Amino acid sequence: MKKLIGVLLILLVLTSCSKEPAPQDRFAEYIKLWNQQKFTAMYDYLSTDAKKNISEKDFTERYQKIYKDLQIKDIKIDFKKPKDDKQAKENKATYTFSAKMNSIAGPIQFTHEAVLEKEERDKQKNWYVDWNPSFIFPKLQEGDKISVSTNAPKRGEILDRNGNGLAINGQVYEVGVIPGKMDDASMNQVASLLKMTPDQVKKAVSASWVKPDLFVPLAKVSMDDQRMPQLLALAPVRTKKVTARVYPLGQAAAQLVGYVGTITAEELQKHPDYAAQDIIGKRGLEQVYEEQLRGQTGVRIMIQKKLGGVDVLAEKPVQDGKQVQLTIDSDLQGKMFTQLSGEAGTAAAMNPVTGETLALVSSPSFDPNQAALGFSADDFKALQDNQQQPLTTRFKQTYAPGSVIKPITALVGLENGSIKPDEEIAISGKQWQKDQSWGGYYVTRVHEASPVNLEKALIFSDNIYFAQAALKMGKDSFTKGMQNALFEKTLDYPYPLQKSTIGSLGNDISLADSGYGQGQVQMSIVHLMTAYTSFVNNGTMIKPTLLLDEQKSQPLGQLASKENTATVAGMLQKVVSDPSGTAHAANIPDYPLAGKTGTAEIKQKQGEVGTENGWFIAYNTNTPSLMMAMMVEGVQDKGGSMVPVQKVKDLYMSVKK
Repeated sequence: MKKLIGVLLILLVLTSCSKEPAPQDRFAEYIKLWNQQKFTAMYDYLSTDAKKNISEKDFTERYQKIYKDLQIKDIKIDFKKPKDDKQAKENKATYTFSAKMNSIAGPIQFTHEAVLEKEERDKQKNWYVDWNPSFIFPKLQEGDKISVSTNAPKRGEILDRNGNGLAINGQVYEVGVIPGKMDDASMNQVASLLKMTPDQVKKAVSASWVKPDLFVPLAKVSMDDQRMPQLLALAPVRTKKVTARVYPLGQAAAQLVGYVGTITAEELQKHPDYAAQDIIGKRGLEQVYEEQLRGQTGVRIMIQKKLGGVDVLAEKPVQDGKQVQLTIDSDLQGKMFTQLSGEAGTAAAMNPVTGETLALVSSPSFDPNQAALGFSADDFKALQDNQQQPLTTRFKQTYAPGSVIKPITALVGLENGSIKPDEEIAISGKQWQKDQSWGGYYVTRVHEASPVNLEKALIFSDNIYFAQAALKMGKDSFTKGMQNALFEKTLDYPYPLQKSTIGSLGNDISLADSGYGQGQVQMSIVHLMTAYTSFVNNGTMIKPTLLLDEQKSQPLGQLASKENTATVAGMLQKVVSDPSGTAHAANIPDYPLAGKTGTAEIKQKQGEVGTENGWFIAYNTNTPSLMMAMMVEGVQDKGGSMVPVQKVKDLYMSVKK
């Protein structure tokens, strides 16, 4: 019995050793390696005939290059083992497999047949894949080539509320030279006019492809560039019209609309779905709405047949960018920018009933057309070194609001009961301090009057009244009221804005100063207008919008009761209409305005000479439809807040009906 068992064990071992690998198991191993993209290991599974046609290095590199160039990902090769292996013959087996993957041109999927052959290597028999290029893609044969073509989308245009272009797809001149017609003198002239160095021109015309009679492009310039007549007068100069991004309003909307440019290496790391020469929004709304504006590049993957003809492997159609239409009025935008000419500051306009932003201006500015074509090094340095900071987008930043915050302080006090509109307060002189603990610090006012009630305090813009009002309501009530007025909150607005802040209010001096818009209070011009919409909407603030298709008149919160806002709104009319009002210079008899002036002092400590920012915000009270706000920097020697008052009045005069 023991002898029989021993014989059986020997037979079992011999049978196990002599059992050959099943072809389906062998192919399953190959498929697993393929899914893992282990191409070098896959090569070991190739038949002898297949290896004669391609080396391990070429096999591996071919797969790697194709998958990289076509951006192949999410690859899934599937092979279902048959229950019975009828396909396997004595020395050959045929199996069907399927492949799915994503590519730069969209999904690719196919089914294909693989033939495995039994071979003996190193005295061992095994199954090997009879590989050929059709395993990569079924229609790919030896000698064929894979190519990729792209179709660039048209970038979506940015339009104003009336369909006027703010950022459009227009044309510019591509300026170049015919090398055979250029001598040293004309080369120097061309270089000077195009703000290039002679060496840069030399390098361009010395490229390997250049011939004496060929056009060599050097730079792109706007169609209305004043240098064109001088350039065209030079013998070697030629021009071509080419498509480019054009900004019809130029500097007037540069900070708002922004500009585009060729993507940088750093930007490519953040946006891997872009190509090296793609155009991308660099700043402003061109950057904010990049995804909508850019569109999707059309891509076609083709197999170029050795004997002629083309097979399309995958195709993704081009999708042009989407149009973005703003609530902005180009005419008003241009007029506002003109009013700020030569000044550093910001201005904005809004329909206070609907919340639509009609203008958003920052001054000084830069030429977005030149920015899109590329600044010369000297031009860009001049912008950076300009003390008025033309590259700063002022309407997104926050500033000390000065006295334009007083109507908001008034509403906060009326709501919490700390301010009574008819209560008169005795104030002596132009300086005041709470007590001796303030040391040498005093709150000062311009107009000496006593007693003072809320109406007089607004008409005369009395700092002392509002400093005392803030102290009376206390830090907590003041903070709560200001937060209700959207301080310390991020406005839901398409263009990213800095958050308006109250500051620490660490002591009574800070609290008192904050009551009249100094201290650490900081406010953006869009937030200022948003808070003021409450005066024409029964105490409800209206959400500011910038897109024309966005819902209008969206409530953003109740700043104060209908009664309290009506009280303060009536006083704001008198700030303009009363001969003693700080904004009386803006009075237009047939076009009544309500508004508030402000002068914010910018200095490190009391007693030193600083600079002043002048503010003015106003809205028409007859069927309110237009609110304007303006801040001008450095008005200390120009008349203070009278600078923006006159400018805003001129704007109203130009648009009133």
